[in-house]
Amino acid sequence: MERFTTLLRPADPGEPSVVLSLSHEQRRRAKLRVELPDGVAVGLSLPRGLSLKDGDRLLAEETGKVARVKAQPEHLSVVETQDTLLLARAAYHLGNRHVPLRVEPGRLSYPHDHVLDGMCRELGLSVTQQLLPFEPEAGGYAEHRHGALRGH
Repeated sequence: MERFTTLLRPADPGEPSVVLSLSHEQRRRAKLRVELPDGVAVGLSLPRGLSLKDGDRLLAEETGKVARVKAQPEHLSVVETQDTLLLARAAYHLGNRHVPLRVEPGRLSYPHDHVLDGMCRELGLSVTQQLLPFEPEAGGYAEHRHGALRGH
């Protein structure tokens, strides 16, 4: 089984010949076995603590093959409002429950959960369900770790 073991920096050469469509949870795992659309199994063996992003490139050192990471669409709950105080309150309550959260102007997204949806509705927000790639906030220290592992 081919193993991708190195995260390439943006300036590193290498055209991807494989696309790895991974969920948010899969992109956070150091060790993973994935089946490609053609049925071939490949493995990831990466440093612990690394969180892959959509567009990252990985190298299989044994073969020189390069893979591109693609954020897989997931079932998300989405709240949207132009009321910044209401949006901040929702972000606070979701964060207080340690929910992975994507924060965008006027919008919050999180893995679909009917209990959390009810809480957001009680706050006065409308909640929709959408199938989208999920790239939540990395956290206060995660970006530094991600950058350090990339050699920046």
